[in-house]
Amino acid sequence: MKVNTEQVLSDSHLDAQSTTNQRQLSIAIAAVPEQVDQNLPLNLCLVLDRSGSMRGRPLENIKEAAINLLEKLTPRDRLSVVTFNHEPRVLIPNQFVTDIVKIKNKIKQLRADGGTAIDEGMKLGIKQLADGKQDTVSQIFLLTDGENEHGNNERCLKLALLASEYNITLNTLGFGNHWNQDVLEQISDSANGSLSYIEAPEQAVDQFGRLFTRMQSVGLINAYLNLELMPQVRLAELKPVAQVAPETIELPIKEEGGVFTVRLGDLIINTPRIVLANLYISKLPPGTHPIAKVQIRYDDPAHSQQNLLSEKMSVEVEVQEIYQANPVESVQKSILTLAKYRQTKIAETKLEQGDRLGAASMFESAANTALQLGDKSAATVLQVSATRLQSGEELSEAERKKTRIVSKTTLQ
Repeated sequence: MKVNTEQVLSDSHLDAQSTTNQRQLSIAIAAVPEQVDQNLPLNLCLVLDRSGSMRGRPLENIKEAAINLLEKLTPRDRLSVVTFNHEPRVLIPNQFVTDIVKIKNKIKQLRADGGTAIDEGMKLGIKQLADGKQDTVSQIFLLTDGENEHGNNERCLKLALLASEYNITLNTLGFGNHWNQDVLEQISDSANGSLSYIEAPEQAVDQFGRLFTRMQSVGLINAYLNLELMPQVRLAELKPVAQVAPETIELPIKEEGGVFTVRLGDLIINTPRIVLANLYISKLPPGTHPIAKVQIRYDDPAHSQQNLLSEKMSVEVEVQEIYQANPVESVQKSILTLAKYRQTKIAETKLEQGDRLGAASMFESAANTALQLGDKSAATVLQVSATRLQSGEELSEAERKKTRIVSKTTLQ
């Protein structure tokens, strides 16, 4: 398994007369098999809300979804299940999947009662995964249907960062309409995971299955993007780097020795993570100039290898006396994808501040951006939100959550 990267500027031509040129650098990173490889061993922990509000059909659907995943695992894989209400407990300790019947019976015995303390469940889930982390794809599927009434949201975010440091990907699933989308999004973003919305109980199996298919497709883990900029180049000061595929995530960066580092997490086979960096390039003389170097650091669990480095790739510009624009459509699409997300976030902020008309205007802008992308489903959801606010109506919890999901990804 190796890493493939493709580096493309929004426009590789620069005007020699301009003192500063702004460009977006798109970097697509994927795992590529060099031969027919087996799937990597999986180390999966399900962290499931069993509070009283999950009683009845919701919990039955979640048990069905968990058993469905169990039946897809092999004896090479490990599974643990942590449940939480106001207190956490280990339903199934981390173990190889060798006795499916025994594990299935334990899942079937799950009952709902009590309140909700998400951070307690997260902490126990991270501990369970630690036992089987070596040379595996280690992920948490965290599901909840409510607010963290008996827990601490700040602690949730600290635990998500801890999971990321331990090379654990943390996916969040909001069930129903009463979970906190800000908290679950921040958890999944911090640990390079995915945010999912289970609007109706019967969608649980499909949503768990979608995440599991992605987990099975991981080829390399613990990946970092190293971006080295030439002296005439700088990153934008505000939110300079974001992921735009498979989900949109604002990415934190660290600088050390002139190299900017961004954590990517798991790399999926032949499905790139696309990262967009916003660059400012100072005036350069006519000719071809290198402006950046890109390298990926990663682990290959199939061969027990850590801290491998991809080939360092150079990014160049052509500075022209007579400037001729050379826009790249794929990068323009990434720019629009990020704009859709940021416009929606601004709309949500305005709505929280009581500026309903301002929020409606930004939702409408996001809907138009989605149309430019050809994402008709997102455009419909965003336009409905805009229209409701313009007519003086409130957005339902379901509409707010669906709006957040379509801002981050293409609606499934």
